[in-house]
Amino acid sequence: MKPACTSFIATSLDGYIARQDGGLDWLDAANQSVTAGEDCGYAAYMRTIDALVMGRSTFEKVASFPEWPYGDLPVYVLSRGWTALPAETPASVRLHNGSVDELLARAAQDGCRGLYIDGGKTVQAFIQARLLDEITVTTIPVLIGSGRRLFGELDADVAVEHIVTQAYPFGFVQSRYKLLYA
Repeated sequence: MKPACTSFIATSLDGYIARQDGGLDWLDAANQSVTAGEDCGYAAYMRTIDALVMGRSTFEKVASFPEWPYGDLPVYVLSRGWTALPAETPASVRLHNGSVDELLARAAQDGCRGLYIDGGKTVQAFIQARLLDEITVTTIPVLIGSGRRLFGELDADVAVEHIVTQAYPFGFVQSRYKLLYA
């Protein structure tokens, strides 16, 4: 059975997930306003996840953090250009050079029921393949003017069903949607 494919991601008010160079300084600055102890549902979301799927760029960004944030949780890195992962990569990270359909078969074989799809190009690829089931988008109250967009061009419209929206007192607005493919 196909694992559930969901995403939990933040964007600026103008729809960017990162600056053009991958910078997240605007998100780090906004997180300073978050009430102590508030995680905006992240821990609850992560309890539904058996593994993460991200592209090479997102992996490189996360790998540059002072600490690996995912512990032993399996992470699949999509890359057609890499033949091997960097030497310092955690043992829980696996390289995948094939299609997203092949990845889902591999994840199902590995016992995964819930996949966290992370990174703009990876989210876009799963939408193009009609495989992303739900997305939670947290809109951060800042305009950054340019950068990497969450959503890209589509071959056809994708209808979405609104599930829930929550506004936080520090200005974040989080909405969860089910994607409905025709």
